[in-house]
Amino acid sequence: MAAVTKNLGFAITTSTSYEAPYTVAKRFSTLDHLTQGRFGWNIVTSFKESGARALGSTSTPHDERYAKADEYLRVMYKLWESSWADDALVEDRENEIYADYNKIRWVHHNEKYFKVDAPHILDPSPQRTPFLFQAGTSKAGISFAANNAEGVFMSALSPHILAPRVKSLRAAAAAAGRDPQSVKVFTIMTPIIGRTEEEAQAKYQEALKYASAEGGLAFYCGNAGLDASKYDLDQEIIPGDENFDARLQSIVESMSYRGSDVLKWTPRNIGKMISIGGNGPVPVGTAAQVADVLEKWMDIADLDGFNIGYVITPGSFEDLVELLVPELRKRGRYAPKGESGTMRERVYAKGQSKLRDDHPGSKYKYAQYKGDDVSGGPDKEKFTYLQ
Repeated sequence: MAAVTKNLGFAITTSTSYEAPYTVAKRFSTLDHLTQGRFGWNIVTSFKESGARALGSTSTPHDERYAKADEYLRVMYKLWESSWADDALVEDRENEIYADYNKIRWVHHNEKYFKVDAPHILDPSPQRTPFLFQAGTSKAGISFAANNAEGVFMSALSPHILAPRVKSLRAAAAAAGRDPQSVKVFTIMTPIIGRTEEEAQAKYQEALKYASAEGGLAFYCGNAGLDASKYDLDQEIIPGDENFDARLQSIVESMSYRGSDVLKWTPRNIGKMISIGGNGPVPVGTAAQVADVLEKWMDIADLDGFNIGYVITPGSFEDLVELLVPELRKRGRYAPKGESGTMRERVYAKGQSKLRDDHPGSKYKYAQYKGDDVSGGPDKEKFTYLQ
């Protein structure tokens, strides 16, 4: 896909719980090279016991997963940012010199969860560190995002539920020494768009015919740790009752909300709400009506953008591109045609391909980082001999 596109960005989800940092760093540097810097990483910590068993492991307690992820990112920053100087790559074919070994450092990381003793195997890619996405609204998740994420995915069925979470994230980013507005927040939205309101409603009713409320409820309960079989289908679920896990802070906050823009929290309604739009709303209407909804969410919750879901493919994407994007461009809410650059430049500004100076990962840049023993690696003499 990167080979046949010029402006499209790509973000891949990979877990910090089950893959070695060194191999992921190599893979993602390769992808950043191949996409010419149009690459991002959605960082997840993987919480489901079934996933752990499938990979021959055991699940890790919530906060420890984030502590492990935080160390994982430090390893990645060292490999991506501090191992190679910007001008270490030589590529002198005549003299058969690929790189200047004096400008390549070994990473000597030896902490609680990870041990790495090697240089990064690839020369610096256009962004060095891919654009970093993350999702999480727990206290540990917010802390991790404030220190590492450049884009954060959050979800809620109302902007009023989302607003305090965004505020908390931005406050944590400021406390970490970052510009709070540099952390871009995206929420999931699954619009159903028609050229007329009647056409949009017809598409919505058609979607409902094929949507599975039972599947939606199972999806929600799997993520929320909620056993809906303990409730009647039309019984309102109240946070704090004996069947509810009060440790799930974001779920408690959502279900405590009683605004008119969200149905009562019953198993039947949850299944209906989730069956099409997942953890986000499903606005139905013309491009102008849907754009009004998006702008309302942005204004109330201080959002930067949306993670758009789809009902059918390619139909939902065609409606998005042909109907909604022109309306958003007309309102000045969408990038102009022809805008290009690395993923980070598309988010921040032309020339900002690398981590911002206020991002904590910047302290690992080659010219600044002196934390590890950087005198060379165990094979330095071999490299000298080959030279």
